[in-house]
Amino acid sequence: MIIDLMPLNSGLTEEIYINENLSFSKEDLKDTDIIELKDVNVKGTIYNGSLNEYNLNLNVKGKMILPCSRTLKPTQHDFDIEITENIEENEENFKKSQKSIDIFPIIWENILMEIPIRIINPEAQNIEIKGDGWELITDSEK
Repeated sequence: MIIDLMPLNSGLTEEIYINENLSFSKEDLKDTDIIELKDVNVKGTIYNGSLNEYNLNLNVKGKMILPCSRTLKPTQHDFDIEITENIEENEENFKKSQKSIDIFPIIWENILMEIPIRIINPEAQNIEIKGDGWELITDSEK
């Protein structure tokens, strides 16, 4: 998601408003537990900070489809992330002299941090964890 910084650098505006819908391919989701990302919306602003940085304030909302921890059935998990980031000139995706900045890596990193460790499908709530001669135990039980 590349943002044109010329309006900020030339002083035409004090901040750039962002309101974008993002889509992700299967290739983007490779090497993650995410089955699908949908309805991902990014809203926020980017504005000049000090001489060598920009300030980024974003809200990212969407739905991720993950495998249920018990049944592996696709399960929806809604997320709503607030991102506040200072992007300094020495970062690899930014140089103050450039005319644009790619904020996708920042958004992607925050989405990945929102993946829950464990998610249970509502249909799996009533699954038997005990039967004739067997019982499901956790690491904390002996």
